[in-house]
Amino acid sequence: MTAQTTARTRVLAQVWRELGDGVAPLSNAAGLPLARTVKLVLDPLVVRPAQHPHLGRALLDDDAARELRARILAARDDLVATAAWFVHLKRERRARRITDGHPQDLYFQRAYELAHRHGAPGPDAAALAGKEVEDVHDAGRVTAADLRAYLTLPDVADEVRRAVDAAWTDADRGAVAPGPPDEEGTTDRLTRLLDTCATDGRDALDHVVAAGDGTAAGTALRSPGRARAAGLSAHETVRPPEVGTRASKSALPPPFDRSILERLFGTVTALGLDGAGALRDVVTAEAARSARPWQLAAEPDRAVMVAGAAAARLDGTTDAARRLAARWEREAFVRKALRLPDGTGPADGVREAFLRRLWARVHGRELRGRDLPAEAVWDLLDGAMRSVVLDRRDQVKAMLAQGGAA
Repeated sequence: MTAQTTARTRVLAQVWRELGDGVAPLSNAAGLPLARTVKLVLDPLVVRPAQHPHLGRALLDDDAARELRARILAARDDLVATAAWFVHLKRERRARRITDGHPQDLYFQRAYELAHRHGAPGPDAAALAGKEVEDVHDAGRVTAADLRAYLTLPDVADEVRRAVDAAWTDADRGAVAPGPPDEEGTTDRLTRLLDTCATDGRDALDHVVAAGDGTAAGTALRSPGRARAAGLSAHETVRPPEVGTRASKSALPPPFDRSILERLFGTVTALGLDGAGALRDVVTAEAARSARPWQLAAEPDRAVMVAGAAAARLDGTTDAARRLAARWEREAFVRKALRLPDGTGPADGVREAFLRRLWARVHGRELRGRDLPAEAVWDLLDGAMRSVVLDRRDQVKAMLAQGGAA
């Protein structure tokens, strides 16, 4: 009599479904284990075919199928905890704005190790997950601490100051008195871009870039009061940046007032720099960038900023402005909080906050060496407004609670 055999994949699928919703973060849309779950967790850490080769075959006899099933069910608690830890690791990854590497490749086995050491995530889960993420991404790379230490070396600080001064001097010398402004042409080009960027916008972005509208608007920000009115500086006139010795994400000044350290420290770890030479290149590039219009190096990035400045008026004159206004106005706290306890309206300062968020996103793309395709324009605008909404929502809730509002 021929022995019965069952496909290993079928056994895995059946037993995986028995584990329930707790392993959903390790599963695909069909509720089956992801290929990386099998490759990185089940096989090497649970089943261990190297020690039990009869469990690694494509076809399993009845005894092997039962043993495979029993091993996976016995690991149920570890697998559920692994799934929960993986969620925490991804959350900490997002908080650090890390984009390199595939989360499953990087964190699946780390999540399993956390599950073995700590069981299910507890009150200290965020701190433990954060340490794991930093350990994964900091190994062999330049970190924010490395950047701070580098910029505080006296010789380096002097060199960076000279680079900043040289860049600003060159920018001042190269400034050309503008001819008659093409206000009508600029308005037409920006209107077309903002009317199409959520759906296409490729030709429209090219026209704004070719006309140099972003550079013209960015150069105008050097005039007294302009950058302050836009929320990009606290000073009447924009000043060259300091080198910097301290930086804190929770207390950053407006973009144009940030030191070289403050401009780089939040992103430098994710850049994957290897050694002082690469770090020096990034710092030198930032010194030069600080003297450019909008303090950005690429014309498409400046085009996004001038488009964002127009759209952020939320005046409904373009498709993008209407979409951004709708995102803002549909928030319940905006409808409820007509006037806050401190006398301000919930929409006060939104345009300025939006431009600061947009600049940070565009600047981050430049640091990572990413080009700006037309299809990314709307994502940048919408993402910046979404970020402002989330920040303002928390702020308004706290103020209303403090003021005793209903």
